[in-house]
Amino acid sequence: MAADEKAQAKTEQAKGKIKEVAGRTVGNERLTAEGRTDQAKGDARQAKEKVKDALTD
Repeated sequence: MAADEKAQAKTEQAKGKIKEVAGRTVGNERLTAEGRTDQAKGDARQAKEKVKDALTD
């Protein structure tokens, strides 16, 4: 997995988790949903990179 793509995926996942927790804490459903979306984007990016790695090995 390319180091920069891996870092981006982890950053997106962490950012999403923070947003989700913050949204739950203050009762903001929109922020919670945004957090889940960011996490899903990070997961998708990570999965894409894993597939690329598997194909090149």
